[in-house]
Amino acid sequence: MNFLSKNSEILRIAIPSIISNISVPLLGIVDIAITGHLGSQIYIGAISVGGTIFNMIYWIFNFLRFGTGSVTAQAFGRDNKEECALSLARSISICLGISLLLILFHTSILNIAMSVMEVGEMLKHNVEIYFNICIYGSVGFLGLFAFPGWYVGMQNTVIPLVVSISQNVINIIVSLTLVYGFEMGIEGVAIGTLTAQLSGFLLSALICVKKYRDVLSFIKLTKVFRAVEMSQFFKMNSAIFLRTLCVVAVTVYFTVAGTAFGDTILASNAVLMQFFMIFTFFTDGFAYAGEAVCGKYFGMGNNAMLKITIKQLFVYGIITAVAFTLVYIWFGFGIIKLLTDQELVVATAKEYQFWVCLIPVSSVGAFIWDGIYLGCGKVKPMLLCTFLGSSVFFITYALTNQYIGNNALWLGFILYLFVRGFVLRFSSNELGVCQLI
Repeated sequence: MNFLSKNSEILRIAIPSIISNISVPLLGIVDIAITGHLGSQIYIGAISVGGTIFNMIYWIFNFLRFGTGSVTAQAFGRDNKEECALSLARSISICLGISLLLILFHTSILNIAMSVMEVGEMLKHNVEIYFNICIYGSVGFLGLFAFPGWYVGMQNTVIPLVVSISQNVINIIVSLTLVYGFEMGIEGVAIGTLTAQLSGFLLSALICVKKYRDVLSFIKLTKVFRAVEMSQFFKMNSAIFLRTLCVVAVTVYFTVAGTAFGDTILASNAVLMQFFMIFTFFTDGFAYAGEAVCGKYFGMGNNAMLKITIKQLFVYGIITAVAFTLVYIWFGFGIIKLLTDQELVVATAKEYQFWVCLIPVSSVGAFIWDGIYLGCGKVKPMLLCTFLGSSVFFITYALTNQYIGNNALWLGFILYLFVRGFVLRFSSNELGVCQLI
């Protein structure tokens, strides 16, 4: 396979993923944008806190996405249809079990989370409304970890694209209709998110049954729940689970610390964080391509094509980072005003706009390397780099927040992203490709 063919293979996976992942932040951005025009910054803060609580809960279980994609991609490379099918069945069964537990204990979970985050009384009521509705979408949310991971492992990113676009169209239509047509306020925003999550899950399942009927025929319940395979599944994902805890710790503390600076800074940080979310999901398009293609070649034992794939992924990653940096420099303030019309929030966000311009170059390495390592099933270095990056975040904030206030949060966050990519680069001997990158 020549170099141009390799470009084609990466782009065939990456482009649908990029389009799909660009649309993913709309679930959060639409909520922020709608609440940003409801006449009170309290609504923005409530969505930010509520979203952070869900992220704190769901991100703990995103090993379902990562583990499923990695195992499936390598099985696909070995042409093992049975293992491809069983990886999906195990992941979905775990999703359903976790979702049931979350729904059963959601009141206690919410109370603990708001206590830890020290949510004020003015925010508390609206956070409760948002959370108590959206929690019933946990089946859909967790299922949308498992299905996209499996589709990526199967080298198919068109289906996640179709699902993602459909999901976001539903979210926009339902949210706008309920908020502005029926004046339901934050309840309408929550119902729109809930409807979108459940619809996305059902559509993913229906397409899977129709398109991959031959693969799914290999599923046998006695094999799905066999102790040895389930033990291996959880063993592989233990490092991903611990890594996720580090990511959640940084994300949650970013919001918690922001509440200490007041509602206006909390709201402005929530708006600015959408810049990170947009770049994250965009860059993850190439990370997913890395996971799928690198996982396939790793499973095949084709080290030569693995090396070529990694080099080309970074070419695309660097181009993407430069492009986003320029967009954020030139159009950042306009994007802020598009997200909210609250003058105080806009003015405050402008003060910290500089930091979002540093996000692309500081984080691109972390995202691309994450996809490569996941595809190859090398999760321990990912845990190490994220632990070190998280430590840098907390140390930086502790040492500087008394002097530079909210800037300390953003400084620590930028360093956290950079350290993750830096450490993975110099751990790449795990893949046997360090000398070629």
